Amino acid sequence: MSEYTKILLEEDEMPTQWYNIVADLPEPPPPALHPGTHQPATAEDFAPLFPMALVEQEVSTERYIDIPGDVLDVYRLWRPSPLFRARRLEKLLDTPAKIFYKYEGVSPAGSHKPNTAVPQVWYNAQEGIRKLTTETGAGQWGSSLAFACAQFGLECEIWQVAASYLAKPHRRTMMEIWGGKVHPSPSDVTEFGRKLLAENPDHPGSLGIAISEAVSEAIEDETVRYALGSVLNHVLLHQTIIGEEALLQLAKVGETPDVLVGCTGGGSNFGGLAFPFLREKLAGKMSPVIRCVEPSACPTLTKGEYRYDFGDTAGLTPLMKMHTLGHGFIPEPIHAGGLRYHGMAPLVSHVYELGLVEAIAVPQLECFAGAVKFARSEGIVPAPEPTHAIAAAIREALACKESGEEKTILTALCGHGHLDLASYDRYMRGEMQDLELSDDLIKAAMLDVPEIA
Repeated sequence: MSEYTKILLEEDEMPTQWYNIVADLPEPPPPALHPGTHQPATAEDFAPLFPMALVEQEVSTERYIDIPGDVLDVYRLWRPSPLFRARRLEKLLDTPAKIFYKYEGVSPAGSHKPNTAVPQVWYNAQEGIRKLTTETGAGQWGSSLAFACAQFGLECEIWQVAASYLAKPHRRTMMEIWGGKVHPSPSDVTEFGRKLLAENPDHPGSLGIAISEAVSEAIEDETVRYALGSVLNHVLLHQTIIGEEALLQLAKVGETPDVLVGCTGGGSNFGGLAFPFLREKLAGKMSPVIRCVEPSACPTLTKGEYRYDFGDTAGLTPLMKMHTLGHGFIPEPIHAGGLRYHGMAPLVSHVYELGLVEAIAVPQLECFAGAVKFARSEGIVPAPEPTHAIAAAIREALACKESGEEKTILTALCGHGHLDLASYDRYMRGEMQDLELSDDLIKAAMLDVPEIA
């Protein structure tokens, strides 16, 4: 297969289990804490938000968890997803490196998010829940949950970060087509939203605020639960089907990665690709450099503190130990809306603290420049989020050009940018700016973070 461009798996080759990285880590991750007592959270603490099956996955130490048959049936609408060899990008860069990308934009919602939306909705449906609430930034998660709710007959109510709600109206339309009810956040629907709007009627919103609004609605009704598109252990667990498929696909062409890069906002796309490869690395079967890539305007791993913090702005969620910029941090309205979150997934933060992965921050102009190179060579217009991984992959490939090394680079193109063309328009017109986060803003946002030993 010397001339392959895409590497495919048959439906019967699709993995039937998710992988739980917790089983193989040299140290267990710190537990979530009750927001009031600061004691380790119990299953009952999570019960108002999630069905018990997902709570069990959240704290599980089992290495593999079976994917339910009904979930696999929906997965087959787009899975297994293709793995591409980026030959045209390699030629454009004149690099000896091999670049592979796992393309998740083939899903109905155009991103990796349905990998967890579908099982989350299914588990809620099994427990008789009638409606799910959630937040969304760019809209990929919100549209994915609306799609999944349509598959299993649940209602879906979504709070979308105001900056993205205004900038990406077609994402809202997509959510509504699948039956979702969408509010800009902060909204006048919740007490917390009304308070923020009274202070600033033009508030741009944040994922932390949108989470607070969605959670506040869920905990008031026993027939309603909350669904999260990133950060939590069970979400990253569901996404590992990406990496499990990529392992099988690379094996078909006799390749193993020397470098793996993934865009990192809340951590689900990165963990989904990287964790199965990290398992193989811990077992001594391969030794890739594994690198998180985040935006310079929201650099949780590279500038945040590793400590316990709330997952939302209002302080309604359990406390999680993670790299955080402070739950009150309001990031700049960069075009990668899905990466505008104040904290990093606890599992990604933990493996970073253990020294098992690296992290870099990349400015948005470099990301879009790389995305245009990618689109003009490979043909796919990337979503703004994976442009960070593309930029990092291009950096690595150009370093190989200088050194003459023939490295194999792997990344995940976690979604297409067909509904993000307004961002590209601003870039093409020269109206986009790099946004760097100042240390003073971080210090101010960290003032409200609780001190927990």
